[in-house]
Amino acid sequence: MPLSEHEQRLLEQMERALYAEDPKFATALEGTGLRARTRRTVYLASAGFVVGVALLMGGMVTRLWWLSVVGFVVMLGSTVLALTNWRRAPRLGVADPRTGEPLRRRKAGVVDRMEQRWQRRHDEQQG
Repeated sequence: MPLSEHEQRLLEQMERALYAEDPKFATALEGTGLRARTRRTVYLASAGFVVGVALLMGGMVTRLWWLSVVGFVVMLGSTVLALTNWRRAPRLGVADPRTGEPLRRRKAGVVDRMEQRWQRRHDEQQG
């Protein structure tokens, strides 16, 4: 169920207050969730791919064909893992499955401050 306009404004005010009060903590919270987990999995799969290449090359150098096969299987598995997690990652502009609201990219600092000032003026004129 989407939030009402009033609830959305309250949530944004709470978020701004959190950023103003403790920006380090707010930044730490921002990295949690599905996107961070996906990024971490893709990094681990990339490391697995490198290990697979090393096993493949090591098998070729030592002439142990089974080591090369293991390296190829590790490379293939790592690639499949990375691609499936990358495709499942939430995209910007696509609705968040939990809230139904579109995901947005964090704006640059100057633009964000200008938008906050504009919003404050708008709120002062209405209220």
